[in-house]
Amino acid sequence: MTFEAILFDCDGVLVDSEHITNGVLRTMLNEAGWAITHEECMDYFIGRTVRSATSRIEAETGKPLTDEWMASFYARRNAELDQHLVAIAHIHPTIERVHAHHGGRIACASGADRFKVEMQLVKVGLMPYFEGRIFSGHEVPHTKPAPDVYLAAAAALQADPARCAVVEDTTIGVTAGVAAGATVFAYAPLGDGAALRAAGATQVFRSMAELPALLGC
Repeated sequence: MTFEAILFDCDGVLVDSEHITNGVLRTMLNEAGWAITHEECMDYFIGRTVRSATSRIEAETGKPLTDEWMASFYARRNAELDQHLVAIAHIHPTIERVHAHHGGRIACASGADRFKVEMQLVKVGLMPYFEGRIFSGHEVPHTKPAPDVYLAAAAALQADPARCAVVEDTTIGVTAGVAAGATVFAYAPLGDGAALRAAGATQVFRSMAELPALLGC
């Protein structure tokens, strides 16, 4: 298939941020009384917003999830990302090639808040490829695993979702891409991607250097 547009997730696809964000979250949950381990935090929260887990957090900590707590989380998260964030390996030549091949018809469709997405893309030097084509799950009726953010990105690019490729790295994100009707390519650098395939990914790959060829660029 010749794709009309390529839609990228952000965290874990464009930037290596998951361990940073979840490290801050785990520390703050521990401070609040939830003795969650690093592995448990990564397994539960990757691909999921903190707000979407409000009932679980409140049950585990015995405390309300307040706006003040969330503001503190965002501030601590952003400080750590600003200090430690790096791009996913091989992503710069991959994005340059995909962007050129598709005449700029690429977008970033993330479940994260816009400030975080834009800050991260600026930090790693990818903003020029995505500026004006960034979509946040916080700004649509339902975030991932609902398809809303991918449908919004496709609509903005005037592309048929069924002729779009989505690049994801989590089962929640793959589920969103599949629900949008897109063909999903799943990045699994450390595993065999069985769960991603089970969620509906058409292709699983281990290095971003592989992606342009898989997309037909």
